[in-house]
Amino acid sequence: MNHWLVKSEPDAFSYAQLEQEGFTEWSGIRNYQARNHLRAMQPGDLVLFFHPGDQRAVVGIAKVKTGPQPDTTASEGAWVSVVLEPEEALASSVPLADIKAAPLLRGLPLVKQSRLSVSPVPERAFQLIVEMGRSNAGTESPARPRSGKVGPTAVLAKRLKKKR
Repeated sequence: MNHWLVKSEPDAFSYAQLEQEGFTEWSGIRNYQARNHLRAMQPGDLVLFFHPGDQRAVVGIAKVKTGPQPDTTASEGAWVSVVLEPEEALASSVPLADIKAAPLLRGLPLVKQSRLSVSPVPERAFQLIVEMGRSNAGTESPARPRSGKVGPTAVLAKRLKKKR
């Protein structure tokens, strides 16, 4: 199983909307590198759902329901899409500032290639982000953005690094 991260502006398509609808075709990607990542997705892969813009945080986990298929929104070219379904809303959002503060996560495409809308996430990094989102239960709603300040999730990341 592989792990991924996808980005969607909450005003365009939010994680809450994915939960409401039950699934979505992840289409309209017109970046070759992101398309290649979509081509590598397989059913059962887990996906971090990131809200950019004002929120700039991971807010949930989705699951790949179908492998790559032709993108129905493309009029030409070899563009692909996958179907995603909701898996779990995180108890608290994991802000980009906290991700950047965690040494294990600094090399993620989310940090290094900030405009890339679909990217792979190593398993250990995926687990750390999920743990960060679960450990702050009750401190932040995924629907409500946090300030850009480094918070308790950065402390957790440092603690996990010391355990290695």
